[in-house]
Amino acid sequence: MITTIDGALFARMIVHGSACINARKQEINELNVFPVPDGDTGTNMSMTMGAAAEEMGKKSYDMVGSAANATANALLRGARGNSGVILSLLFRGFAKAVKEKETIDGRDFAIALDFGVAAAYKAVMKPAEGTILTVSRMAAAAAAAAAREDSGAEHVLEAALKEGLVALENTTEQNPVLKKAGVVDSGGKGFLVILQGMLDEMQGKPMPEGAVVPEPKKKSGADFATLGDEDITFTYDTVFIVRKEKENVNLEPFRAYLNSIGDSLVIGESDEEFKVHVHTDTPGAALTESAKYGILELAKIENMRTQAEDLAAGKHVQSTDDLDDVEKELEGETEPVIAEPEKRYGMVAVAAGEGLAAVFQDLGVDGVISGGQTMNPSTEDILRQINATPAEVVFVLPNNKNIIMAAEQCKGLCEGKEVVVIPSKTVPQGIATLLVMDPDADVETNVAAMTEAMSGVSTAEVTYAARDSDFGGFAIKHGDHMALLNGQLFDTQKNLEKLLKKLSKEDTFQNAEFINIYYGEDVKEGEAEKTLKLFTAACPKAEITLLSGGQPVYYYMISAE
Repeated sequence: MITTIDGALFARMIVHGSACINARKQEINELNVFPVPDGDTGTNMSMTMGAAAEEMGKKSYDMVGSAANATANALLRGARGNSGVILSLLFRGFAKAVKEKETIDGRDFAIALDFGVAAAYKAVMKPAEGTILTVSRMAAAAAAAAAREDSGAEHVLEAALKEGLVALENTTEQNPVLKKAGVVDSGGKGFLVILQGMLDEMQGKPMPEGAVVPEPKKKSGADFATLGDEDITFTYDTVFIVRKEKENVNLEPFRAYLNSIGDSLVIGESDEEFKVHVHTDTPGAALTESAKYGILELAKIENMRTQAEDLAAGKHVQSTDDLDDVEKELEGETEPVIAEPEKRYGMVAVAAGEGLAAVFQDLGVDGVISGGQTMNPSTEDILRQINATPAEVVFVLPNNKNIIMAAEQCKGLCEGKEVVVIPSKTVPQGIATLLVMDPDADVETNVAAMTEAMSGVSTAEVTYAARDSDFGGFAIKHGDHMALLNGQLFDTQKNLEKLLKKLSKEDTFQNAEFINIYYGEDVKEGEAEKTLKLFTAACPKAEITLLSGGQPVYYYMISAE
């Protein structure tokens, strides 16, 4: 039984927890109360924990305090969605409690969990029962009780998990929405999966199959200056993937050809594709020859001689992983970009789709962050754009309820700029706020005006069902078309036109003065024109505008004012 945790063990526990949440992210995604494609709690928590696991692989940690602090910082910057932000806050509080400690026992662990719960509750405006907050609170209370009996770290974590599982089962009864859907809280489930992974590491259990484990950097390394390139027979390390155009492709002639122009040949093959690794002086010839066997999908070519020279000189070895940074450098970009203020106000918005991005840019937004439903940007993504905005005060429009908390975290990370988050939950709400923003007014006046404008916008989102479900009296089947109105399920139909007709006759649109229809990437222009005619006929009093939003997931976003 493990009684204490040191820095190295804590780092491994974080990596193990990350591997577990990654392995089960889809299971957690599917604990969604709506069958629309916004079931991304598992993905958000997995990506958030992945940032911490990556950080743990950068160095070795002698102290729990330093490992916990590095974890908290990585989680904060990598936080995606509300679940990811709350997870980062739980570990932020934990890190504060163990700040100066080399090792911790069960009592320290219990106190740290309690600190984490307090930090998370403090950040949530209206904490609700039956959520990750409830599960973490009950787990922390059980940890404290267990620590009074036995201060062993493993014993305390086991007790926290045991009570957390009980609390998780109770979330179905505590939250009316969960009860209707008959599921437990996805965020609470994800938190317990991470804790279980941390306990598994303490108990020496293997990580999930396929987990990628970052190796801590060694304090010393080989003397590459003693190595020459005389052992490098061929110059280019070449890796590529080819998708087969037909079944039963015979790769033996290709294998023989590659052996004739290189060495270190490995070919991995599946029914649909094959992957090649070869060292050669003529990578172009290898890629050209591959076209006889299928369609080239991906290639990576690296010069092993220059890499060996850089290693010998103690320089950074460039690889294809550096391409993004090289591209930014060629374009004159540097990291991090912190723009000096050139004006009083700046604007940053989150939106998915070229059309929507263009609308925001036309309205004067300084930077548009790609993201939205199923693809939430991290706190760091948002912070990067805030820093690049040349203004004293930067207004942030999340345009999605699941991005608001990530945006709020930027307030404590941004130096030299005031960050104001306008809590827009939809793209049309964000657009409405821009129309009333006054560059000559003070911050308080603008916040009031933008908030009021936002509240006057209703938004319908038309999408499809990701799975079968029974919710709110609707028997929903996978692939059905669905309409959400102000975040609530409005109706579901197999026929999209019928659904749109019913939506157009709803009071929200019948009483509207202005209606904007943004059609998505999966809708052809001709189909969008038919929808415009449908709403024009159904809502003769309204001024209606049709725009190409290009957004994924949603066929239409339709606003009413």
